Amino acid sequence: MSLIKNNSPVLFYYNHSKKWLMKISKKESFHTHIGVIKHSDAIGKEYGSRIITNKDKYVYALKPTMYDYVMKIQHGTQIVYPKDIGYIIARAGIGSGQKILEIGTGSGSLTSFIASVVKPRGHVYTFDVDENFMKIAEKNIKKAGVSKYITQHNFDIKTAKKMPLKDMDVALIDLGDPWTIIPKVREMLKSSGCVFAICPTMNQLEKLTMALVENEFTDIESTEHILRTIEAREGKTRHSFQGIGHTTYLCFARKAFFDRGSRKISKKVKTSKIAKKTSKIVKKPRKKSS
Repeated sequence: MSLIKNNSPVLFYYNHSKKWLMKISKKESFHTHIGVIKHSDAIGKEYGSRIITNKDKYVYALKPTMYDYVMKIQHGTQIVYPKDIGYIIARAGIGSGQKILEIGTGSGSLTSFIASVVKPRGHVYTFDVDENFMKIAEKNIKKAGVSKYITQHNFDIKTAKKMPLKDMDVALIDLGDPWTIIPKVREMLKSSGCVFAICPTMNQLEKLTMALVENEFTDIESTEHILRTIEAREGKTRHSFQGIGHTTYLCFARKAFFDRGSRKISKKVKTSKIAKKTSKIVKKPRKKSS
């Protein structure tokens, strides 16, 4: 049985749009439109228990998931939503023990979620140049409880001459111009390593795809993910009028070797062999008929 204790994280759930994520403190109370929620009322109870407010309304004290942390984090920038994160994890085959490169930490939503997947043996190395965003991300990462599996770097990959990492399993890019760093990302990826870029516009997808081909990436795929919720109720089930529509475009690719140089060499060798064979052919003069 999992009991709620002092300092335990709890999601107080009233309905889909009214829920509050916080850490329990026995002296704290939370004032809402449905009444006062006393933290002390949750201590000692099992996760999933009802907590009654002073207005005789009730909330459920639920154990937060990483989805809850991502949706409730402080937003310094536009976050990557779970509907997109789920596809990134599945498509790139991200799992425990992998080394993940992230360029563009932002608010740390993607960073935290990926760390929760690769732990305990894996690690996320995330890079950003904005110190203010990095501070916000650090707070969000700490709140999600995955600081141990993430290393933040205030470092500009674009201007770097020497790459700080190598043999990364997956690279995640969240920049306005991802195509500019594809050659450097390639250096840091292991053979057949995956890259995912987050692109708000189709113009970005076009430029990125051209850069991926030029830098010998294959299995290139661009997608958009729309999530529509369904309000399931007896006798009147229908789709919800609220939901998360377009958030971003995702571009996936894998590092490969096109052997462009080898083909040029092979062509020269082949031409040279043909020339040698041709030079050995001696044409016999035709006899004149008498």
